[in-house]
Amino acid sequence: MRQMGRSYLAPTALLAALAYALGANAGEVTVRVAPVDDVKAVVASVEPAHQLTARARIGGTVSALKIKEGDDVAGGAEIASVVDQKLFLQMQALDQRIQSQQAQRDKAQADFGRAQELFRRGVYTKALFDQAKTALDVGERNLAALRSDRSVIEQQAAEGSVRAPGPGRVLTIPASIGRVVMPGETIATIAEDKYILRLQLPERHARFMRAGDKVEIGARGLHEEAGGERKQGRVRIVYPEIQGGRVIADVDVQGLGDYFVGERIRVWVSGGERMAMIVPARFVTTRFGVDYVLVLRDGDAVDVPVQRGRAHPRPDMPDGLEILSGLKAGDRLVQP
Repeated sequence: MRQMGRSYLAPTALLAALAYALGANAGEVTVRVAPVDDVKAVVASVEPAHQLTARARIGGTVSALKIKEGDDVAGGAEIASVVDQKLFLQMQALDQRIQSQQAQRDKAQADFGRAQELFRRGVYTKALFDQAKTALDVGERNLAALRSDRSVIEQQAAEGSVRAPGPGRVLTIPASIGRVVMPGETIATIAEDKYILRLQLPERHARFMRAGDKVEIGARGLHEEAGGERKQGRVRIVYPEIQGGRVIADVDVQGLGDYFVGERIRVWVSGGERMAMIVPARFVTTRFGVDYVLVLRDGDAVDVPVQRGRAHPRPDMPDGLEILSGLKAGDRLVQP
């Protein structure tokens, strides 16, 4: 400011200039332009790493549903039952045939026992003995075949139990109790326990995205005022196909288990590199909502208003802060 033709420094600027001139502990840094990641804010959606489908293995009528949308299920847990009444009728018919065959087998076994005793005494011919033995063998083989047929029917009936193909959360249940389903028809869709973030980026990002790149994930909700600490994620795969002018990529993030499938989250990804001015955040002060830095000009420390950007921590500058405007390369800053 000017008063009576003389120039005066603001109190903070004057103190900083004196501290610098006297060699006090106040630091000094020269503004330089350096490459930084060009971070872009995009929206990602929560998706299961794999979407599992529980299907009916036999045709029939849905007799029971043991799940509802949103339930967590374990792998192999029974989630529904499909019943085919024809299987029970076939099983009853086979039971009757098995009983009949058992009676025939018992008669053939008794005939063979008598023929064996008579043949031992020498009053029975070898041909009749062989005939009785063959009749017993045929009866036993027929009985075993009928029992195998019954086991097949039992297995078909057991396959009416629809089980979860893996652990996860139930998303949809297109079936309902009393509905007739065909073999292979979907009973429920299950989101696998592991969730990922799916990005759909403009194709110009294709040359920058790589598997293993780190990304930042914002707090739950799409608004900045949602607050919360940002999470770190890592790109697991970038799909080699561009769909509708967009690159698809999946990001691994911890702690998405309670999110809704399809929920959208703000994500910051790298879009290449750009040149920026980075200064230590301790050199920036804020007064009345305006950010200032002390710049040495002609031996004086002058307050210069600046516009701050986002933080850019660096190995040599852990509190690095981007300055968008107000400075130029070569300016010498004094720490207030």
